[in-house]
Amino acid sequence: MVTAGDEMKMPAALLVLLIALSSAAEALEVRGHHHRLKSMTALSPPFFLRPGSVADKYYHDIAFPRGHVALKSFNGEVVDERGAAVPLHEAYLHHWLVRRYYAATTNSSAAPATIPARNAGVCEGDTHGQYYGLGSETRRTATWVPDPYGVEAGDAAAAPEGYEERWMLNVHAIDTRGAADRQGCTECRCDLYNVTADEYDGRRIARDYAGGLLCCYDGTRCRVEEGFVDGEPRKLFFRYTVMWLDWSEAIVPVRIYIFDVTHKPLPVGCKVEYKIEECSSEDRGKNDCVHVQVAKQVVPRGGDLVFGVAHQHAAGIGSSLHGQDGRLLCESTPAYGDGEEAGNEAGYIVGMSTCYPKPGTVTVRDGEVLTVVSNYSSERQHTGVMGLFYILVAEQEQQQGAYST
Repeated sequence: MVTAGDEMKMPAALLVLLIALSSAAEALEVRGHHHRLKSMTALSPPFFLRPGSVADKYYHDIAFPRGHVALKSFNGEVVDERGAAVPLHEAYLHHWLVRRYYAATTNSSAAPATIPARNAGVCEGDTHGQYYGLGSETRRTATWVPDPYGVEAGDAAAAPEGYEERWMLNVHAIDTRGAADRQGCTECRCDLYNVTADEYDGRRIARDYAGGLLCCYDGTRCRVEEGFVDGEPRKLFFRYTVMWLDWSEAIVPVRIYIFDVTHKPLPVGCKVEYKIEECSSEDRGKNDCVHVQVAKQVVPRGGDLVFGVAHQHAAGIGSSLHGQDGRLLCESTPAYGDGEEAGNEAGYIVGMSTCYPKPGTVTVRDGEVLTVVSNYSSERQHTGVMGLFYILVAEQEQQQGAYST
């Protein structure tokens, strides 16, 4: 087993390739059988940040559990060359995403090199197709899938002929050391990045687009304070830990659904992010500076909701998911830090509460229209905010079978 002290002594080149495999000391009991919980910790390739700069990297074929498995959790954070956690006020973790895809096992001009394999929904196209994803809240937000459930992965029979399953990691981080406006930099305000054109096609960004992902893409730089000395670029990594069980008939598979509060009927779909205007003087006088965003989306296949969590940015004050009849399915609220250390940074969302309903107590129907609600403070304008809600749903018939023996 590789310890934190060992990591500190290792050269960075070895750290990049490091995969620490260990078996948990405690066995999990699922439907009368003992399954050994396994764990893998790995580092992304390095990325480099100067004060104000942005890294938005995509790493394909990352170190990941192989074989037919049940994923139980995925957690990650930004660390430096020594393996020390980097606080958000130095390197703001805008988001990280893990996505599944299939890669061709042979070269052929007649077939695509890769095929995306998204989650179960619910946004149109390929939007929000990730299996896991968090942001600044990553260190204090649970991703554990309760027993007897698991996210199924690595089933060779599910791969298209001539392809094999692989995984991609996207890490988006912003160095806010010396920032002229730290919150403005983390909200990707276009005026602070001096960005006017789209990253991909060079077209001019709409004038009413005040900030968001279009203005803080890889290689851009947010304004720093005049005279700030930035020195050499900093070498950072994304360190992640995956936990899983070998697949068995005792495990109940779950479907991953991600709801987006920006969703509108096609052709708009899920817009991913939105802007919050500063509240009016009238609302301020009534102490009612709360912006509420609401969207409705259909869950394709129902079942038991066994896990739920929201994703919000700073100024978020909570999110909820409701059934078609208005019943509350899950509520997720942010925790804000009040210190300087990593995991407790003042002014940042450092965790989101989660829902773990008792099996069978919270259910959704096939084709049910669910409502997602996202609440933010509107004391000031905010750009590029998000309102996502992740849920895991298990089919009731499969669950009944799992508990029957």
